[in-house]
Amino acid sequence: MAIPASLQKGLTLPVIASPMFLVSGPDLVVETCNAGVIGTFPSLNQRTTEGYREWVRDIKARLKPEAAAFGVNHIVHPTNPRLMADMTVSVEEQVPLIITSLGAVRDVVDAVHGYGGVVFHDIANVRHARKAAEAGVDGLILVAAGAGGHAGIVNPFALINEVRSFYDGTIILAGAISTGQDVAAALMMGADFAYMGTRFINTTEALAPEPYKQMIVDSGSADIVHTPAVSGIPANFMVKSLVENGVDPKHLPEHKLDMGDEAKAWKTVWSAGQGAGAIHDVVPAAALVERLRHEFAQATDQFAIKAGAR
Repeated sequence: MAIPASLQKGLTLPVIASPMFLVSGPDLVVETCNAGVIGTFPSLNQRTTEGYREWVRDIKARLKPEAAAFGVNHIVHPTNPRLMADMTVSVEEQVPLIITSLGAVRDVVDAVHGYGGVVFHDIANVRHARKAAEAGVDGLILVAAGAGGHAGIVNPFALINEVRSFYDGTIILAGAISTGQDVAAALMMGADFAYMGTRFINTTEALAPEPYKQMIVDSGSADIVHTPAVSGIPANFMVKSLVENGVDPKHLPEHKLDMGDEAKAWKTVWSAGQGAGAIHDVVPAAALVERLRHEFAQATDQFAIKAGAR
């Protein structure tokens, strides 16, 4: 249970700003890394592999010497035709952190380990966690109930305890984490990192349109629905966004996974986690990280006082 040495440099808070489809771009990654947390983005947020390479080089050029590491998400699924080409870029550019989703493949892990990189893998249940562990990943991202994007339905307490019983690598916890207090709670539960997505949508550097950010401000946990109707894989979306796109939340259609349709669907149907109810503003990423650090320090101090009183 530890943070890999290559990811400790420049880290001022154990947080990863998760790679959000059509939302995370170079500006958000650079600002989060320079503020002391790990910034990431999906390679598919760039339309071409060459465009992806340009983004990686742009990020590397703009990071301060004391910045935290950055990472890239690759969709390891047969319907992603760019996987091999994008992975080649990641290897050539030696991206410090690779986040894999929808498939844990030993060849991908070996390729990243070949240049000294680290691989974290998204899982939503224990079966997937065991498979990823067998593939040799360095860390498991436990996408628990309430997370934005493709999310599971398992309670985070249950998921982290069961996974930790057989896995001794890095654990990253995701699911409705919106504040520094939440980050502290994730560490108390046994996680090494907190994985934050929805909270970083509401930053000025995020690529999300302003109405998307405002809808998050206006939404609470009751306004989020978990459904496979948009992309074929269960994910959390804002009810109002579904309604505005002509989808009845009470009669959700079936949808088969197709990466070709993914961008079109997610561009107009907006995802968010149940932690939206704790998000009330849009701020620069650096200011958000500073706020999170302050809240984290307050939470740990308060816990120390309460624990001492006992």
